[in-house]
Amino acid sequence: GASTTALPMVLTVAGSDSGGGAGIQADLKTMLACGGFGMSVVTSVTAQNSQGVQGVHVVPCEMVAQQLDSVLGDLGVDCLKTGMLPTPETVRTVSQKLRQYGISKVVVDPVLVSTSGCSLAESEVAAVLKAELLPLCTVLTPNLPEAAALLEGRDIRSVPDMEQAAKDLHALGPAAVLVKGGHLSDGAEEVVDVMYDGERVTHFSGPRVCTSNTHGTGCTLSSAIATNLAQGLSPKEAVRRSKAFITELLKRSSQITVGSGPQWPMHHAKMVEPHPGDAAARSPFDAASLRCYAVTDPNCNAKCGRSLRKAVELAIQGGATIVQLREKNIDGVDFVAAARTILEIARPLGIPVLINDRVDVALAAGVDGVHVGQEDIACADVRAMLGPDKIIGVSVKTPEEAVKAMQDGADYLGSGAVYPTSTKADSSVIGLEGLRHVCEAVDIPVVSIGGVNASNVAETIKVGCAGGALVSAIFGVDSPATAAKAVLDAVDKALVERQSDSS
Repeated sequence: GASTTALPMVLTVAGSDSGGGAGIQADLKTMLACGGFGMSVVTSVTAQNSQGVQGVHVVPCEMVAQQLDSVLGDLGVDCLKTGMLPTPETVRTVSQKLRQYGISKVVVDPVLVSTSGCSLAESEVAAVLKAELLPLCTVLTPNLPEAAALLEGRDIRSVPDMEQAAKDLHALGPAAVLVKGGHLSDGAEEVVDVMYDGERVTHFSGPRVCTSNTHGTGCTLSSAIATNLAQGLSPKEAVRRSKAFITELLKRSSQITVGSGPQWPMHHAKMVEPHPGDAAARSPFDAASLRCYAVTDPNCNAKCGRSLRKAVELAIQGGATIVQLREKNIDGVDFVAAARTILEIARPLGIPVLINDRVDVALAAGVDGVHVGQEDIACADVRAMLGPDKIIGVSVKTPEEAVKAMQDGADYLGSGAVYPTSTKADSSVIGLEGLRHVCEAVDIPVVSIGGVNASNVAETIKVGCAGGALVSAIFGVDSPATAAKAVLDAVDKALVERQSDSS
């Protein structure tokens, strides 16, 4: 069953690494760093260190089953990941328990050999994985040797080979397959991972991080994916965020020396301690933040005789769940000062604050992210400047623009104008049908923009949006608090109805 609390409950079913770099030790550190509550079922105990694996003791299947019953029967699990499953009997035991408890989100990291080449599973394990566990899998995360082993020793030497391998592995039952390309062309400057979800092939590309601290990368990536799935993200978005997480972790761990051998671990605490450029107090972004998206407007505030600070205070009192500061005719120094004033209100309440267009202001003020349009700095460039942890939203009108923004690292999209609007009179109207096409094209949340108000926002939720973005409907009326509350109530009611209709 699933957890009844808001805390993402994540269970690792894997082997213990006495050296602390991989296995359940890396899994639990990752789950903590990514905001999950980590739990563990130990399948084997290894004696290993930076030099390699010196010994393996397999935990009896009866004890594995008892651990699973203890956790699944009481604590609940939002996502379960498997790592080292040393025997065919272990695989069968875990698969049976997944079916018994109806666990719907499962990440399978098919650990077959250690980094140093030591066999960690009996030779029959791959066959039983394919028959028993892969049909229950949400995301499968093999590296190239593991993908080859699951495909009868196939030679995988190129990105097209990886694409075909992902498709063939998908045919074995997983909802999605991520074939990791770290072993491909070890000297290459760029690493490409390939994902296939039954509909689209997606490439996740990034610079290779030059470091010897790579022990436990597979465990860490799969655990990050599991934690993101437990938080409600789609498989594709979970992978994207997890890739950004591990890339940053590798960078931050590159100067750490542990042990005398070649297997140097990463230091996961580097992702939870303050780091230059971090917004240390930022709440994690999720689709719920988009429900009542308030966009400030200096003309509305002037017309209503309110300061920016007062207007935002009232909107948040009413229920605004995220605030975008849009100040078109203001210099950088004043914009930064204004943003910091709004942060004083919003951050203690966990309300994200974004800047419209101005990446420089966002960086200087330390806000939670930016929203950019099609004519602004490209999303990929914004992500490179802001790093993996900031929120980036992109305005789009078409499914093609939406897919491009998602691939370039956007966290959410703003799509419209849905209805005619006076705020942006020159913005063409895409209507509800155009909005539906955008929502269906991507796996990241979409917020409706343009002419949206409390009376029509529910219609945009019905076609797939996570919320509505409002300007004059909140800041151009007598009571921004009352207006924001009406919008939030309408959105929440529509979200409940949509969930009910889909179940």
